[in-house]
Amino acid sequence: MNNSIDKIIQLAKTTLNIEADAVRNLQNFIDSDFSACVELIGNSKGRVVITGIGKSAIIAQKIVATMNSTGTPAIFMHAADAIHGDLGTIQLDDVVICISKSGNTPEIKVLVPLLKHGGNKLIALVGNVESYLAKEADHILNCSVEKEACPNNLAPTSSTTAQMALGDALAVCLLDYKGFSSKDFAKYHPGGALGKKLYLKVGDISGQNQKPQVKPEDPIKSVILEISSKRLGAAAVVKDNELVGVITDGDLRRMLEKTESIAELKAADIMNKTPKQIDAAELAVSAMELLEKYNITQLIVTDQGKYHGFVHLHDLLKEGII
Repeated sequence: MNNSIDKIIQLAKTTLNIEADAVRNLQNFIDSDFSACVELIGNSKGRVVITGIGKSAIIAQKIVATMNSTGTPAIFMHAADAIHGDLGTIQLDDVVICISKSGNTPEIKVLVPLLKHGGNKLIALVGNVESYLAKEADHILNCSVEKEACPNNLAPTSSTTAQMALGDALAVCLLDYKGFSSKDFAKYHPGGALGKKLYLKVGDISGQNQKPQVKPEDPIKSVILEISSKRLGAAAVVKDNELVGVITDGDLRRMLEKTESIAELKAADIMNKTPKQIDAAELAVSAMELLEKYNITQLIVTDQGKYHGFVHLHDLLKEGII
């Protein structure tokens, strides 16, 4: 318990460097077998069943979650439970990935023959390519590491990090192989800010707001009352159902600075004839990008060219679109 601050900091940095090197070294193991695994899983009519024991089982669960969220159906099966009834989880067309650092644990040696007997293709995500698991597998994903980050070279650290990174690489390649798009991603992530960025449309927001609008011939007093009552800081100028301009709070302030008398002024005299606008079908995140690009706080929303309403910066922030 006498570790100095400097020693703690140095050990933390050493740990990260060792694990970073382990992950970086995985590039040397990406070969035709890796490509074959992507094609095998990508063309499979079944699921990916990922199994392991100990820390590898925990990594297996993480990879399952990543695959499911990126369009590759996957389930987790604990290697120990598999030989006590859970083997029935595996269906005929499923591809099995078995994760193990040594590839020689007793549970793996019992499980592998059962998998082979069922006729399922077996992928070994393994840290020892000379192991029993590697020799029995149809394909090998090599995740060997030089050493663990643990000072005693015992606790699974570098090895589990490498397993997880290789699993991510597999999931990302499958995502690309299947042509999994951002729209597909949104289907699996409908909740929270991430989901909203991927599916929330501008029209979903603007439809909840009031629709301030005036006619080109309306007097300035009417414009001021319309903007104040609708509380969006702007009003659309509409003629014969067509959008012809916009008037904002800023336009009103600039008008007062330049004009002695406003009694004779009409909306058409001070409106911006080229307002920034966005279609209701666009994603809300696109509206945020435009607001940031032009350093403004609201956009006019149109639907098939017709005035639909406004979307305001505060609306987007409220929805978590940042």
